[in-house]
Amino acid sequence: MNLPVCGRWLSPLFSRIRIVSLAGTALAVATLPCALCQKESDLPQGRLITSLAVAVNPSTHKVYAVNEGANTVSVIDERTGSVRTVKVGNGPISLAVNHKTNRIYVVNTDSDSVSVIDGNRDAVIATVRGGSHPYVVAVNEVTDKVYVTNTYSDSVNVIDGATDIAQLLKVGSADGIAIDPSSNTIFLTTYEDPDIRIVNGETGAVSKVRVGPHLWGIAFDASSKNLYLAHTGTADVVSLNENTHEVNTIPVGSIPCAVAINPITHRIYAVNYGDETVSVIDTAKDKVLATLPVGKHPQAVAVDPLHNLVYVANVHSNSITVIDGSKDTVVGTYDAGRNPYALAVDPRFRRIYAANYGESPVTTIDASMASVQK
Repeated sequence: MNLPVCGRWLSPLFSRIRIVSLAGTALAVATLPCALCQKESDLPQGRLITSLAVAVNPSTHKVYAVNEGANTVSVIDERTGSVRTVKVGNGPISLAVNHKTNRIYVVNTDSDSVSVIDGNRDAVIATVRGGSHPYVVAVNEVTDKVYVTNTYSDSVNVIDGATDIAQLLKVGSADGIAIDPSSNTIFLTTYEDPDIRIVNGETGAVSKVRVGPHLWGIAFDASSKNLYLAHTGTADVVSLNENTHEVNTIPVGSIPCAVAINPITHRIYAVNYGDETVSVIDTAKDKVLATLPVGKHPQAVAVDPLHNLVYVANVHSNSITVIDGSKDTVVGTYDAGRNPYALAVDPRFRRIYAANYGESPVTTIDASMASVQK
């Protein structure tokens, strides 16, 4: 049985699946994220996805998006409009940009490798191996270290950006990752693990804080030093302070699966897949200020802090909801490609990029020109 999920699609290769009931919705819970049995889904089955499938380098104004089926990465030059493809490994699933070095790291889950792209030439300059079924990636630009989670491993792959040499850090399997570059701290989550692992990037020492299982969606707020986690199983967003390890829970909507932060307004936006809403959270009080209706089964969120706008990808209604952050209101929607599941924004050009599982792997929306549908 194949099941569409909040964050992935589970294929028959995944085992230990059990059916449970949560908030009136049938779920299949595995060692990976929550799987939602939605008969109306026309999404491709048995495929991996992640919200890190598309990214913008604001320094060069280039956009990078994975093309999993073609084993390539699309490179869009925002200034010229040109598009080119770069051949990478098998099954590219996620990527991250080091803005300082202009290197792009592409995780190839089917070939157990990471392709390193030189953003100046838009060409692969190294292929780094290590770990089984790599999934998500994050960059610490201060230390020039790249962290890659491995689904079927007890380790995280740590790549030295200067040498492209990797070492395995045995801290357990992980699905989610966030970094505080100022303290060189790495946060790791695994869907069924009730503990957050907090890793000292210099020593590799690990401490754990229990917050409960079934976490999906992770973001770090540098101003408050709080880590925010979408707790799918309890309809909460968990707030964990890096310094004190104090844990607070913030009730939100059903099956929250993605979070994003506006660092200027100190607002967090939690996407609630189950009841098709977005919860607006004040980071100063860890309190919900508003609950806004969006499209059918939202799955990803991106923030334009310059214009105080929030974009939500509605994977089952092929649309992107636009939220005015200054008024906490829904402005309207944009048409997206088929099944948008990841988003990136370039505030300077006011362009939105949606990764799709449709005919085109990425949709470009010019928010300065496109009309919002009411």
